[in-house]
Amino acid sequence: MSLDNPVLAALRERRSVRKYTDEPVTRDEVAAILEAGRWAPSGLNNQPWRFLAVMPGDPRCESLAGCTKYGAIVRSAKALVAVFLDRRVMYHEMKDHQGAGACLQNMLLAAHSLGLGGVWLGEIVNQSAQVLGVLGLDSADYALMAVLAFGRPAHPGASSRKPLDELLLEPLAD
Repeated sequence: MSLDNPVLAALRERRSVRKYTDEPVTRDEVAAILEAGRWAPSGLNNQPWRFLAVMPGDPRCESLAGCTKYGAIVRSAKALVAVFLDRRVMYHEMKDHQGAGACLQNMLLAAHSLGLGGVWLGEIVNQSAQVLGVLGLDSADYALMAVLAFGRPAHPGASSRKPLDELLLEPLAD
């Protein structure tokens, strides 16, 4: 197996980026990110995710910033994507949540491939009712999974990982 594979490299190199330059994110870049999310795997291929993109200048940006302790990230982002599950098409809560996670990861990897930085804002789900109200959505129909913030990186992200041996429940067989 070649470790210089571009997909494996993207998985190793992508980092959460929380500070952005003033350069805008284009509509085409947002569309490419959403397309990547659309192609995530889902149980029964039910594709229960729904997206709402919020761009700078939208009055909802400031309201969304007030829904999270990471408001500064929301305010500085050049694109926000709120990801929901459509309760009306969900078939299995855990499997649909797993699919939403794959969808979010696809979008973050797409942003990375476009030279953008992004971060998964999960804390905002603690204020789901408030977020749904800001966006004019009904909680009977939609469940907030996360908000992704995107922009051109003002600095490279940094992270480390535990060694694989610490994560294995038993050694890999030869």
